[in-house]
Amino acid sequence: MDDTQTDTPVAPVAQHARLSVEGVTKIYRSGKRTVEALSPVDLSVAPGEFVSLIGPSGCGKSTLFNIIAGVDTPTAGSLLLDGKLTNTNERAGKVGYMPQQPLLLPWRTVEENVMLGLDVRRVPRKEAQQQASALLKRFGLLEFANSYPADLSGGMRQRIALLRTVLFNSSFLLLDEPFGALDALTRFTLQMWLQDLWQSFHSSVIFITHDVREAILLSDRIYVLSARPASVLRTIEVDLPRPRRQEDLAQPQALRLEQELLSLLVKEQPL
Repeated sequence: MDDTQTDTPVAPVAQHARLSVEGVTKIYRSGKRTVEALSPVDLSVAPGEFVSLIGPSGCGKSTLFNIIAGVDTPTAGSLLLDGKLTNTNERAGKVGYMPQQPLLLPWRTVEENVMLGLDVRRVPRKEAQQQASALLKRFGLLEFANSYPADLSGGMRQRIALLRTVLFNSSFLLLDEPFGALDALTRFTLQMWLQDLWQSFHSSVIFITHDVREAILLSDRIYVLSARPASVLRTIEVDLPRPRRQEDLAQPQALRLEQELLSLLVKEQPL
């Protein structure tokens, strides 16, 4: 088998699915060495749904993100966007993808970093500035428009990176553990901020995290992935009222979910 995407027919998906991942696998080869990153993975995301992926470190979550974003090609399987079968090139640019690090350009101001995706798309500069300025104002960051990344705190840089991702594509966001490097208080503040941003844009979101409580706080649905090669162990619905706040995690239902998720992850964590 080579690392090319197959065109194997897949079963019809529900019309409301924003994304459907069907039997996706990924195998890397280097000389005689073979690494299987993804076992067949099946998942879906509905319009406006917030879905989290949790699993052991190195299980293949970021690999799956790269495939969804059109950065990498699956070895086998199919991906559908809005019910349409897509290849890797067709998926490129169809989602807003934020990696673990904010990767702001140090020589560009906050406003210029936010409008970076529009520059790549060759949106006229005046129009791009207007859109970036409006977004910064909407989320209370306009006063930092002319600042540079070196002048910002870690939490502020993450906010700017999120807004850049939203301005690139607010309808579908891939967020790869964006709060993992932050202290607990800043992390909680940004969780609330992300929840408000998501509800404002009605975005479809796939969110990678290693924090079980974070997944429960933010998600409509949680996919629990196995150790590498990743496959879906369990899909868990989070039926807690919105908007959610930290105190909601003390509810009996949330505590039961937390214990269930931790139990699954402990069994999969490599020693």
